[in-house]
Amino acid sequence: MTGAGLSSARLSSEHLADVVSLVDDEQWELPSACAGWRVIDVIAHLGALAHEAVEPPAPDPTLPKNRERYHDLRVDERRGWSHAEVVDEWRDFTPRQLEILESAQEPARAGQPVEVPGLGTYPRHLLANTMAFNVLCHLRHDMLAPDGPLPFAVPEETDGLVAPAVAFMLAGLPQMQGPELAATVAEPLVLDLTGPGATTVTVLPAARQDGPLTVRPGALGATRISSTASDFIAWGTTRTPWRDQCRITGDTSAATPFLDCLDII
Repeated sequence: MTGAGLSSARLSSEHLADVVSLVDDEQWELPSACAGWRVIDVIAHLGALAHEAVEPPAPDPTLPKNRERYHDLRVDERRGWSHAEVVDEWRDFTPRQLEILESAQEPARAGQPVEVPGLGTYPRHLLANTMAFNVLCHLRHDMLAPDGPLPFAVPEETDGLVAPAVAFMLAGLPQMQGPELAATVAEPLVLDLTGPGATTVTVLPAARQDGPLTVRPGALGATRISSTASDFIAWGTTRTPWRDQCRITGDTSAATPFLDCLDII
């Protein structure tokens, strides 16, 4: 997924740039589908991520350890900015972020472990998938209708767009909630995702007490959770209720605690 993540991040960023050029001042102030954030705040978030990728801030132990609260803090810092200032930061730093992610695909660096505070540790090349996920999710699920307020159209989703975003989510699944999520899985749960970005993996119980879950390719259990990959991006991040978008076959009582707890950031 190394090159695929970078390609997806670039393409979603191009789609977002097309949308940004259409948004007027009133639309920037509309509430997005990301709770507590206006449409302009979504851009502020993506701009802040890009800025920090290019110019990493000095460690600050006073900052929130919870990743969602950290993102809220960075957005709040920009609430006094004009729309143009927020958009300019995003436009200025996104191309430079993509350049950094491209350099991270070089074989000598691609496999180096990188800790993302509050989210886990990933091989350096997978950071491109992180951006692919962030931009796709915020654009298509928070900003654009039917879930968001903006009435603009973007090209239909493809495997190339969705699969890298889903790959990051699956890499983060065992790490982001740790023992809290692991405690909900007592038997293998097959996650069967269809449509663009389709994949089938099995979430295996932790091998030891307080250990992490394991995500393996293929169907290795009898209980199956099915949805589209695009819907997984929405319900796997708790933007929409999983009950509206998933079909469970097998032992529903085994899958329900996992689905009720899952919240990928």
